[in-house]
Amino acid sequence: MDDRALAGECSVRAAGKRLTPQRRLVLRILAEADGHLDAGEIYAQAHQRGARLSLATVYRTLSLLKEAGTVRELHLDEEHHHYELDARDDHSHLVCLLCGRVIEVPSTAFLEVARTLGEANGFAIASAQVELTGICAACRRGQAAAEKVPGTC
Repeated sequence: MDDRALAGECSVRAAGKRLTPQRRLVLRILAEADGHLDAGEIYAQAHQRGARLSLATVYRTLSLLKEAGTVRELHLDEEHHHYELDARDDHSHLVCLLCGRVIEVPSTAFLEVARTLGEANGFAIASAQVELTGICAACRRGQAAAEKVPGTC
């Protein structure tokens, strides 16, 4: 089992919650994910593995895992939320407004600025997660290519 899934299980138990098969499965799916998943993607992956659970169960499980501090809910676009295991590694996200691609970057620089701002206002900053939106390199290349095609708008 992935160390991150195991750490998630420990955190659920430490929060005084039962570790049901459904919760264990959602943790495993999030631990094995290459990126950030929404509830529908978690539900689809669970069904691909032969699990029988409803989308409502996925949402309830994510809510419980978020409450336990095991899962972080991300608002990467206006349509729906994405989820990742909260590894407490203080990373931030660059989100492409065109394709939705999410790139994780270290939050070290953001944390330094946040601490400076916090100190100036008598506030002790513990962590920083920032979500910056823009247009990724691939989409910018695609836009540049479209602009070079004669006869197009």
